Amino acid sequence: MSLNATKVAVTRRLPANIEERMAELFDTKFNETDQEYSRAQLAELMAAHDVLVPTVADVIDSDLINGAGDQLKLIANFGNGTDNIDVDAAHARGITVTNTPSVLTEDTADMVMALILAVPRRLVEGDRLIRQPGSFTGWSPTWMLGRRLAGKRLGIVGMGRIGQAVARRALVFGLEVFYHNRNPVHDDLEAELGATYVESLDRLLRNVDIVSVNCPHTPATYHLLSARRLGLLPSHATVINTSRGEVIDEEALADALLAGRLGGAGLDVFEREPVVNPRLLDLENVVLLPHMSSATIESRQSMGEKVIINIRTFADGHRPPDWVLPSDAKF
Repeated sequence: MSLNATKVAVTRRLPANIEERMAELFDTKFNETDQEYSRAQLAELMAAHDVLVPTVADVIDSDLINGAGDQLKLIANFGNGTDNIDVDAAHARGITVTNTPSVLTEDTADMVMALILAVPRRLVEGDRLIRQPGSFTGWSPTWMLGRRLAGKRLGIVGMGRIGQAVARRALVFGLEVFYHNRNPVHDDLEAELGATYVESLDRLLRNVDIVSVNCPHTPATYHLLSARRLGLLPSHATVINTSRGEVIDEEALADALLAGRLGGAGLDVFEREPVVNPRLLDLENVVLLPHMSSATIESRQSMGEKVIINIRTFADGHRPPDWVLPSDAKF
């Protein structure tokens, strides 16, 4: 497959210099309107192109994959997570799937810490209040009281690259770090992070002040933080999620927050994204963001560069560096 003859379809607008480079290298079709494609439009693209470049907002399920043309040989995801793609179905059709790992780690960890600061210290609530004329009448000893971070216990669910980056930041803020993972990390890394492994997720949740969800969404992690598990958290605890909305039972989370059984939440992802549970919208102790943890100029540039490398390597007849294999979806 020669580079210039490789037909590539991109589902959303990418940084201008990335699109320019893709246009130079490949026969590329861009989404000029930047509006999300319908299933019918995705099917049309997959019937006519060698490579599809979707984003995390595009659901590429088994029906679309099985209906794709025989010429489609690569799905080069513009994103780290691939839960939007049926990787098993793609593998069965002989279609390679790639992603853009590692480049989002630092930005996502920054956003985790921003939310860890924003919720207990009531930053967004304070900002909203001061913008209302007459609401701020002067300082008072008991007004807008939040909770100190130093000395609190942070529970990290998923100690991969992002979880580790969160732990490094949390240590600087004086948080005690505990984590739950499929397996403990290496002793040297654990010592470097100042983190303590907790084999039981239930036990971790019972004993932390803040929980940060940093595991991927798989069948095994769907509603990992269920109503029962959310009920294990102390009533003052803060829940942070920058991973995938499906990992938390959002209805149960709203129930707990409305009933005062949790201290607050900071959410950058949602179970039915882009739809946000309406019961969360009016809660002062909840900070809601529009899936922007990785939204930096630097990360989008790096993601685009990885997509190009994956396509070029594949078109040259080699295994792309960010090849995603089918997994047993265990956590």
